[in-house]
Amino acid sequence: MLERLRSFPIVAILGPRQIGKTTLARQVGRRFPRATHRLDLEDPADLNRLTDDPGLVLRELRGLVVIDEVQRAPDLFPILRVLADRRPLPARFLVLGSASPDLIRQSSESLAGRVVYYRLGGLDPWEVGFHRLPRRWLRGGFPPAWLARSNSAATVWLESFIRTFLERDLPELGVRVPGPVMRRFWTMLAHWHGQVWKASEFGRSFGLADTTVRRYLDILTGALVVRQLPPWHANLAKRQVKAPKVYLRDTGLLHALLGISDMRSLDVHPKSGASWEGFVLESIVDRLGLPDQHAYFWAAHSGAEVDLLIGPDTARIGVEVKRTTAPKVTRSMHTAVRDLGLNELILVHAGQQSYRLADRVRAVAATRLDRDLGLGLWPRL
Repeated sequence: MLERLRSFPIVAILGPRQIGKTTLARQVGRRFPRATHRLDLEDPADLNRLTDDPGLVLRELRGLVVIDEVQRAPDLFPILRVLADRRPLPARFLVLGSASPDLIRQSSESLAGRVVYYRLGGLDPWEVGFHRLPRRWLRGGFPPAWLARSNSAATVWLESFIRTFLERDLPELGVRVPGPVMRRFWTMLAHWHGQVWKASEFGRSFGLADTTVRRYLDILTGALVVRQLPPWHANLAKRQVKAPKVYLRDTGLLHALLGISDMRSLDVHPKSGASWEGFVLESIVDRLGLPDQHAYFWAAHSGAEVDLLIGPDTARIGVEVKRTTAPKVTRSMHTAVRDLGLNELILVHAGQQSYRLADRVRAVAATRLDRDLGLGLWPRL
């Protein structure tokens, strides 16, 4: 994070509310070599100061300026652009937001070339320990849910988060969809988790037009609670899937929307396999800090597929996720390795051992991801 601040006048940390953005900003502030000033736009006093005359307030500050919940004041972005262009630069800005740049009005246009974005995910298995993998999978990565005294207490917190998100956070972003409607959409999307998006089919089930459900999907994606994993289109003589896959980014929210509150219920739920797949993929993407242009899935209508395709043409790695203790090489995997020219296909499974399955196909135990994933390969992507 300090390296980003040395390279850009503005760094934006993006992530859902209570994911840990403020904690990370405090850690950065303690290590920053100059004074740190913090403005929290959920504090009416700070919000009023920056609403009345933001230029007057911000021009006087030196060192690191942290602005929390910046989506509450999108009109700040033109001022930040002016301040970022000063030479010499007296201050750098660390802004924290609960939505993507596309959902925060004016940000991408006003700060182009002056800002670098960092998306903060939840607690990952590397942080909490792989011996606690089931708990992390069940409760998700929000620190309050993870630290709850019991699974039932975690579920209560997650339900409260969902209500607050629908009733307060989305309206603050200018979303005018009624909370109960969006709650029903989000719940239906939880049942769609891990599947290829089909707007017409989803729209019929929801009772709305394709364009409307597509807009709802984009809203939740922009609010950083849903991932649309884009398809990779290889130059192959076969029909390929061209719609994105949809995942709820946090498995705790997924399970709360599905009514799952303990491991016993999760193990027998029809979405257990899809939940596990999303959990592993999100953990890998977050850990590697993959930008959207380096993370895809690939699927052909013949049935061959790769859950996660990482990297540009020069170093392409595939990831398949199976909730099984006895992984096997399938015809689909051989097809993907051959047709996509994969350097390696990694099969993440629920067993205890990691080993070579075939040429360019390796089985990696989910509980040994920290040791056996081969992270040394990834920075070259």
